[in-house]
Amino acid sequence: MATLRIATRRSALAQAQAFQTGRALQARTGRDFALVPMATAGDLAPSRPVGSFDVKGMFVDTIRQAVRSGDCHLAVHSYKDLPTDVVPGLTLGAVPEREDPRDALISRVGHAFPTLPPLATVGTSSARRRLQLLRVKPGLQVLPLRGNLDTRLRKVAEGEFDAIVVALAGLRRLYVPVEAGGVGALGLPLTAAPLEPGEMLSAAGQGALAVECRADDDDILAACRSIDDPPTRGAVRAERAFQAHLGGGCLAAIGALCRLRPGGELELAGVIGDPGSRQVFRLTRRGPAADPEGLGVLLADDMKVEMA
Repeated sequence: MATLRIATRRSALAQAQAFQTGRALQARTGRDFALVPMATAGDLAPSRPVGSFDVKGMFVDTIRQAVRSGDCHLAVHSYKDLPTDVVPGLTLGAVPEREDPRDALISRVGHAFPTLPPLATVGTSSARRRLQLLRVKPGLQVLPLRGNLDTRLRKVAEGEFDAIVVALAGLRRLYVPVEAGGVGALGLPLTAAPLEPGEMLSAAGQGALAVECRADDDDILAACRSIDDPPTRGAVRAERAFQAHLGGGCLAAIGALCRLRPGGELELAGVIGDPGSRQVFRLTRRGPAADPEGLGVLLADDMKVEMA
């Protein structure tokens, strides 16, 4: 059997995610794998504000093309970076079991969100995170923050910020264990405090991976199906349908988190913020697990009425 060539971004986190996916495929199918790291448009200008890009596909287009051309068998993406547009010739081969979808507050002095000083400087370039932080603590100085995860952690360790907000999934994939509160794999004196969904809703698809392959490659599709997790796939479908029906891309001030409840029902919580007025709207709706997209659309319609 041919070695699986896995396309991935060059960042340490992206390669860790792709490696972990390759190991899972190897365990299920017995196939060897090799990572093929590559730079995307979003990686080539790390200091440039994200909002200045033509953002659709900024982190995935180069990688997708490698799969479409046959240079690679499959690609591993952070699902929250994946545009909702369908790419001819490609399909979503697998959505592996999700890592923790929450965000985390990183600081040098052990702050949780409730103990963060009212005028603290917090680094994040996410409008979603910014508005949810300011909803609770309007005096915070929320400043732009770019760079890979290592760079962002060093910035708070060096005192450029009192705290930063990052995805907990990335911390766990690179700096396990986070449960003890530390992220000391870099030798930095930092602590991580998870932000609960009641404090902040994560981005649609956060913590989940998307494994793309060619739609006509039955061999690779069969391999991908061996690591697919239907509950994760359904939850992310609901979250992304909510985001798409509101007309928001991955940079919009929209958050969503879907969970499977006892009895088989899905519970979808959604949030949207208006950067101009700083208003934040949040709603929750339940629906059948058999129709995750329908639940996402219904919650988006409820949100539109709430905002009117």
